Amino acid sequence: MFKNLKITCDQATTICDKNQYSEASIKELIKLNIHLIKCRICAVYTKHNITLTNFYKGYSQHCKALKNCMSAEDKEALKTALEQNKE
Repeated sequence: MFKNLKITCDQATTICDKNQYSEASIKELIKLNIHLIKCRICAVYTKHNITLTNFYKGYSQHCKALKNCMSAEDKEALKTALEQNKE
């Protein structure tokens, strides 16, 4: 009965990565959690993966808040430089 719930470390890391993007199924998450109870290495991998995901989510929200636009003068200078390169 429990044989089909056992997974390898490679499968566990794949499920962990899928879970990062909310693509893992309930069955996969159950298998992952059972594996994490026994395997400390995969548990550390999962913890680091969650930490990095949260870090990048926060960083991306910060970057989206910034408005990085070229000024009108810079746009005209770029347009002129591109037209000169065509000739």
